[in-house]
Amino acid sequence: MLNRAQIGSIATLSLLGLLLLPACGAFDNVKPGAGSLLEVFAPQESPGDAADMALDQYDPDSRFTGTALLANAHFGGEDVYIELYEDAARDEDAGVRWAGVRALGLHGSPEHVDLIIERLVDEPDRLVRAEAARALQRIHNPVATDPLLRAMNEEFEPEPDVRAGAAHALGQYAQARVVQALIASLNDPALVVNHSTIQSLRTLTGQNFGIETRAWLDWYDATDDLFAARTPYTYPAFERDKRLLEYLPFMPPPPNETASTPVGMPPPVGG
Repeated sequence: MLNRAQIGSIATLSLLGLLLLPACGAFDNVKPGAGSLLEVFAPQESPGDAADMALDQYDPDSRFTGTALLANAHFGGEDVYIELYEDAARDEDAGVRWAGVRALGLHGSPEHVDLIIERLVDEPDRLVRAEAARALQRIHNPVATDPLLRAMNEEFEPEPDVRAGAAHALGQYAQARVVQALIASLNDPALVVNHSTIQSLRTLTGQNFGIETRAWLDWYDATDDLFAARTPYTYPAFERDKRLLEYLPFMPPPPNETASTPVGMPPPVGG
């Protein structure tokens, strides 16, 4: 049982946390009228309210917010919401499409890859294309290989973040042409693309020649089995350190993810 001094310390820290809330941009959207740290993260909308917002045909901001709320909720992967995410990914508003693609990346399956590819290839908004590339890191379907190769090519995709996301996603497809394209991508002028390309080459081949294109080509020409030392592909997971308020009692930890293999990816041979 907590003693009086411990209770006083917790109360003081809790009060400090509430006093600091208005000055912390990360908590601008806390529940109105929250009177304790336990109430700060109480849901502002019920599942039904969020679904109504996501279906608001007149207000794209409402559709964006509702879709994002559902996608990030613990129940967001339930079948009843998947069709809603599919519709959002086809929405006329770019922000809603972004939220829909993100939701499919979190909760979709290989059957959604064709829809995500549409957003990667034919999408005018660069942020939506980047989110599509990230979604394809989390869902495995070989039909994505050609679109990802195209999206990694500077001739077709001007945005480095999109090319980098595509390069990383290609690390799950053990094909010779993928390795060839990744080696060619080492010449990309953007460092973020180079970094993702090297990561995928390491994953696919188990080799590490850095950004030395000639070394990779020499190895490629000399090896009999490109994938003999292949390691399992895992998609990048969100992770950050604790912020100040998250050290306070009763505050939830950062919403960090655990890296995992893509949905639909077959197990390793012999696994």
